[in-house]
Amino acid sequence: MERLQKLLAQAGYGSRRQCEKFIEAGQVTVNGKVAQLGMKADPSIDKIEIRGQRLTIEPPVYIMLNKPVGVISSLEDELGEGRTTVRDLINLPGHLYPVGRLDKQSEGLILMTNDGDMAHKLTHPRYEHPKVYRVKIEGPLNHETINQWRQGVWLEGQKTAPADIVITHQHPDYTWLTITMYEGRKRQIRRVAAQLEYNVRKLIREQLGPLTLSGVKPGEWRHLTKPEIGLLREATQSRKRAVQRKRGTKDTRKKLKKRTYQQNKNKDSRSSNKDSRSSNKDSRNSNKNSRNNNKRSSNRS
Repeated sequence: MERLQKLLAQAGYGSRRQCEKFIEAGQVTVNGKVAQLGMKADPSIDKIEIRGQRLTIEPPVYIMLNKPVGVISSLEDELGEGRTTVRDLINLPGHLYPVGRLDKQSEGLILMTNDGDMAHKLTHPRYEHPKVYRVKIEGPLNHETINQWRQGVWLEGQKTAPADIVITHQHPDYTWLTITMYEGRKRQIRRVAAQLEYNVRKLIREQLGPLTLSGVKPGEWRHLTKPEIGLLREATQSRKRAVQRKRGTKDTRKKLKKRTYQQNKNKDSRSSNKDSRSSNKDSRNSNKNSRNNNKRSSNRS
């Protein structure tokens, strides 16, 4: 028995988070009944359907594609203009979708898979998987601009994460860079370059997480080797553990801070009660002394 969102992700319907949305929207049924978030099922026994279609768990497929210029990183041409998609380049049946999109004018490594969990862990910014690009820009690039790019640039009210940038070749007319990023906003490299008043002439992704583009020409694809799949799984698991440790440390700090605050509050409360008792004792002693004085005064009279 597995949770429904995990089964949907294994069947290639997206990440677990995306599959949770399908369940919340009432698009998933188990044995004819609308599923609820948190439900578990066994695909070998239960009839699981999404949008009226029977769920089938496909074996995981991992494909390295060298996307050429002019191909869009989508499963279909949303504009209906007859544009070639990355899915059109792979003549295999079943669910396959791109991990790590590239714009139409860019080229290089794209992972195609039906493993929704793996796709989510590779692309979500919190896992910080490195993505390496070779970039050719017009003109020479000065060190001041390089440092500004490295430290982050403001895009739509949010600063980009720091990037590693190395100049690999400089010419009066152009500069070749190797850029390593740990996030991936839409057309980020081109937009940052434009903001710094530079034009990108060529952009090639050479690495995605532990995968390095090799053995495929532009427009071609191949299945990942067993060692590559092993590296992929190891990288996503280690990053996941790192995020959990980071989150656990943060939660522990919050708990310690809350506990310290409560301890100090209790300490202040006890101190206040002690002071109050001391004050009451002093008051009683004062009253006793006053009565004694009055008694002595009365006796003298």
